[in-house]
Amino acid sequence: MQLLDQDQREFAERAESVAAEFADDAYTWHGDLPRANLRRLAEADLYCPSISEAYGGQGMSDLAALLAVEAVGRVCPDTGWFTYMQSMVAPRAIDLFGSEAVKEAYLPDVTAGESIVSIAISEPEAGSDVGSMTTRVTEDGGDLVVNGEKTWVGGIPFADAAVTWVKFPEGLGSVVLPLDDPGIEVEEEYTNMAGYAQTHFTIDDVAIPEEYVLTRGEEGFKEQLVSLNWERLGASAVSTAWAEAALETALDYAGERVQFDQPIADFQGIEWKFAEMYRDIETAAAVIYGAAAGARGHEEPPDRVRTSVAKLHSAEMAEDVVSEAIQVVGARAYQTGHPLEYLYRLTRGRRIAAGTDEMQRNTIARALKEDGVPGVSER
Repeated sequence: MQLLDQDQREFAERAESVAAEFADDAYTWHGDLPRANLRRLAEADLYCPSISEAYGGQGMSDLAALLAVEAVGRVCPDTGWFTYMQSMVAPRAIDLFGSEAVKEAYLPDVTAGESIVSIAISEPEAGSDVGSMTTRVTEDGGDLVVNGEKTWVGGIPFADAAVTWVKFPEGLGSVVLPLDDPGIEVEEEYTNMAGYAQTHFTIDDVAIPEEYVLTRGEEGFKEQLVSLNWERLGASAVSTAWAEAALETALDYAGERVQFDQPIADFQGIEWKFAEMYRDIETAAAVIYGAAAGARGHEEPPDRVRTSVAKLHSAEMAEDVVSEAIQVVGARAYQTGHPLEYLYRLTRGRRIAAGTDEMQRNTIARALKEDGVPGVSER
């Protein structure tokens, strides 16, 4: 049974065809931005597909963005990562909630593959508990002034702006923060396991125009939280793509590696590993695309519980699959610089970012306690 319609299959096939061009340089970026690849995707109308056509996107569904992320990520993990972040996270928030002025200021360069917009949420004392954030926006003589600090922010070395979660007097909200403002000072840069910089920066009396406010107050911020369901499905698609890359790498190796007069792929112990790895990948894909299938952009977002199931399962699945792929390949895969060693470092982060495993379990458990186990008619 095909889950995709004809147009969606053709889009995915185009994405796979262009992604194949990235194979030779895959696993060579080492924390750098694969800008040429992003430009190539933009030229092929495959980058930021769900962002509005008026700003350089294709005005397609968020499901199309998931397809692009998975197709690209299984060939070049780094390009897949940036495709996800720029298609489904901060720029998508600008597209959904921003004024014409802020959309015009940032989105055309993003969709052309020329610019990056980061997302800044965590603070030294506030992670999953966003209510503890201390970064604030105040009004001063008609101006909006931002003060505070953010940490664990990815992409800052390449970014021109950051969608930043803040507190207004009337409640939580979000703004677009230009990163070239002199009031923004980088305090420290950390290098994560995957080799990418994550930045801690302070915000000192940074004035922004009203047009750079995305959401403000309880009702507006609820809308922003709803949009995170798509972000988490995008994160799930990234995890699944990396697991697929690991399985392909292990399959190729096992077909060529001969021990005891036969390829190790023919030993039942290895065959069962492959079967289980593929089972888990397919389960993740079914949950991800099942959650996306009945959704329609921001107006009819993916179900929060199914999104949490997808995020939780895919993140744990990816780490497990990559670990088993390393076991198949053996000592070679344990060496620094091997694709599987890099994939393991990448996938481990998926259990933390975009909502930890524990937060997803909390969401699922609360829904079950409040609403019970969904019936067959609710599938």
